[in-house]
Amino acid sequence: MKIEKKTATSARLFLEEHVAQIRACTLCPQMHRPGVSGGAVVSRVISVGQAPGVKEPVLGRPFAWTAGKTLFGWFQRACGMSEAEFRATIYMAAVCRCFPGKTKVGGDRVPDPREIATCRRWLDRELALLRPALVLPIGKLAIQQFLPADKLTAIIGKKFTVSAGGHTFDLVPLPHPSGASPWHRMEPGRTLLEQALRIIVRHPAWPRP
Repeated sequence: MKIEKKTATSARLFLEEHVAQIRACTLCPQMHRPGVSGGAVVSRVISVGQAPGVKEPVLGRPFAWTAGKTLFGWFQRACGMSEAEFRATIYMAAVCRCFPGKTKVGGDRVPDPREIATCRRWLDRELALLRPALVLPIGKLAIQQFLPADKLTAIIGKKFTVSAGGHTFDLVPLPHPSGASPWHRMEPGRTLLEQALRIIVRHPAWPRP
C-alpha cells in the first residue's frame, strides 16, 4: 500500500505540472487561449473530447455547457454517476486543448492537421504517465486519433484493443453529445450508444461507488 500511495502521489505531482503547461501553452497562434483541462485526476480511465467550445475556457473545465449536460446525463443513466463524480474520477483529455474559434458562418472551427499534431504531445504524455486500462474517445475527431472512423455505426457499441503513446489499452468510442448532432438520439445510434455505455460501466477499470 505504501508503494501504491507513493506512486499515486508522484503521478499527481507530474499531472499538476502537466496541466499547468497545458493551460499556459501558446504553440498554436490561431487557437484561443487558455488551454482547458479537467485537472490532475489520477485515473485508469481517460476520456478524450474533440476541442473546447467557447464556454469552456471561461468556465475552466471541459464539457462545461450543453454537450456536457448530455454527456454526464448518459453516465447518470447508465450507472448513477453524477457529473461531479465523473470529473473527480475520470481524467478528461482532448484532441486539442484550446478553443479553435468560430468559422465565418458561426460554427466552431475544426482544428487543422498541424494543430492536432502539435497538441498530440499532451495526450501521448498522459497515456505514458497514467497508463490507462480504458480510453473513451468522444466524437469522430477524437475517435480518428485511434481508429478509422468513417461510419459511426461500425464502431459505436464495440470495444477495441489499441496501442498509442507506447501503451496498449481498451478503447470504447462514444458519439459526440452535441445538440447539433441527432445521431445519438436516432436509431441505430440510440441503441449503439446504450450498448457502448454498458460496455464501459462493466469494464474492470470503471470506478465503482
